[in-house]
Amino acid sequence: MTTGTDAFEAERGRLTGLAYRMLGELHEAQDVVQDAWLRWSGAQDEVRDPAAWLTRVVVNLCRTRLTSLRARRTDYVGPWLPEPVTAGPSGVDLGPSETLEQRETLSLGVLRLMESLSGTERAVFVLHEAFGHPHAEVATLLDLPEATVRQHLHRARERVRGRRRYEADPEQAAHLLARFLAAAAGNDVPALERMLADDAVAVSDGGGIVSAARRPVEGRERVARFVAGLARQAAAATTEIGRANAAPAVFVRVGGVLTVVMQADFDAETGELITLCAQLNPAKLVAAGEDGRDGHLARGGGTPLRGAPDRS
Repeated sequence: MTTGTDAFEAERGRLTGLAYRMLGELHEAQDVVQDAWLRWSGAQDEVRDPAAWLTRVVVNLCRTRLTSLRARRTDYVGPWLPEPVTAGPSGVDLGPSETLEQRETLSLGVLRLMESLSGTERAVFVLHEAFGHPHAEVATLLDLPEATVRQHLHRARERVRGRRRYEADPEQAAHLLARFLAAAAGNDVPALERMLADDAVAVSDGGGIVSAARRPVEGRERVARFVAGLARQAAAATTEIGRANAAPAVFVRVGGVLTVVMQADFDAETGELITLCAQLNPAKLVAAGEDGRDGHLARGGGTPLRGAPDRS
């Protein structure tokens, strides 16, 4: 007979993935799932549909927690980026990532854009796009009219996908990322510029703990010079392409210590880099750990965005 603990553990990965997509920080997501476990422990005997009940609890807990997190993020030093997470042998189960829509809701770029959504819009977007719940199910889970759910989803798609014109598939993205790294390591600014869209943006998150650009760097020429300059600053670092958030990512290490995780969004049609997200905040690199090394596709010198000067 399935116990209450078994039923909960069967849902843990999905719930963690749901909470992470809602909050953008793994430790906060794990706290929410633990809170859900405490509530489940006291109510399991009366629950007929554990998956639906736990989904509703986690979403509501996340909506409440998101309000306090956003209040804290208003005082954040420089741009805020999500916490990168790997899913290697000892990594974290972040739920479904088989389809384009599911992977997209895990990318650092999309998680960053989802910060512009209200808590309800974010819940609707995540439940429908990442977990495939039909409109009627989302309406039931959130206790909203179905027409309202459709409106929230439409607005969320406009705010998130209206600003995205990609993505390249993982194999193409890994190839483009390797070319980009080679150009940066070789200080080949013209090659970097050829790989960037006119409106390319580089966003780096140091959290006020390590030095990073305080504002997004925008435009092909500025981003190319920015990346090339950073690559020259720390030739002692090693770079590898592995996977984070279900997509290719660059892992930068100095003396074996992970110092940067970068992820880029590429236009599937042109191959141009649209957005470069670089997480440098040490507090947000714990979850990436060593499991980003699941298939070394590239190695090289240079350490993008490590020790970059503050830019106001």
